[in-house]
Amino acid sequence: MTLTLPTFEASTAPLARRNPVAKLAAALLFSAPLIATLDPLTPTIALAVELAVLPLFGMRYGTLFRRAWPLVLAAGGIVITLVMFAAERTGATVATLGPFEVTTGVLITALGMVLRVFAIALPGIIVFATTDPTDLADALVQNVRAPARFAIGALAAFRLVPLLGQEWQMLSLARRARGIDAGRSPVARVKLFVSTAFALLVGAIRRGTRLAVAMDARGFDAGTPRTYARRQVFGRADAALMIGATLVSAAALTTSVLTGLFRPIIG
Repeated sequence: MTLTLPTFEASTAPLARRNPVAKLAAALLFSAPLIATLDPLTPTIALAVELAVLPLFGMRYGTLFRRAWPLVLAAGGIVITLVMFAAERTGATVATLGPFEVTTGVLITALGMVLRVFAIALPGIIVFATTDPTDLADALVQNVRAPARFAIGALAAFRLVPLLGQEWQMLSLARRARGIDAGRSPVARVKLFVSTAFALLVGAIRRGTRLAVAMDARGFDAGTPRTYARRQVFGRADAALMIGATLVSAAALTTSVLTGLFRPIIG
């Protein structure tokens, strides 16, 4: 639940002070070219750049690791899936795991995909961790002319994310107090997880319905012009951030092409 929650230790960092829309656009522009290739070099360069500029966002490496650890699980799933179901097993055989043959081609493909997952996900984590959700909603309305109903609704949903983790704990403790425990049985654990997740989903839908009615009752859906308590200015530094992100991403992709390692995802 804490993957993209904001941390306010970065309020004075130079890049953390940039316009929220500029930071979000820069993350998208930086990550988009990484989808075009399967080679490991492009995401490696992107990761090196992301880790190098992390102090400019005022975020500690330990904080980033604590927030990004679920990506390690995703990476493990990718490796296992490719080892078991890869269609092309080119290159020399590294190991044989029963009926599965692990080749250098499979390992290179797995490495490229794992690095892409990290390189694409980390910019989003960094941006959301260093951006106040209220500032982001204000910037979307003021700078992008997004509908206020959408921006404020997204802000409300983002604010409710921490409650999901708390409710999961409460549901688990309540069931344990009633004697509902999976014990050591993996099947019982899966059933308990599914039932708890369903209860959490029902509670989230009910809370969302009540919140929507309350927001409508307070005039959030009114068509009258709105005023803004905090102005979000989009300046030259914000445009420079977006241009810089685009150029660095293009440079990483160009380096991959010039070294002959570029592997297009299509074709």
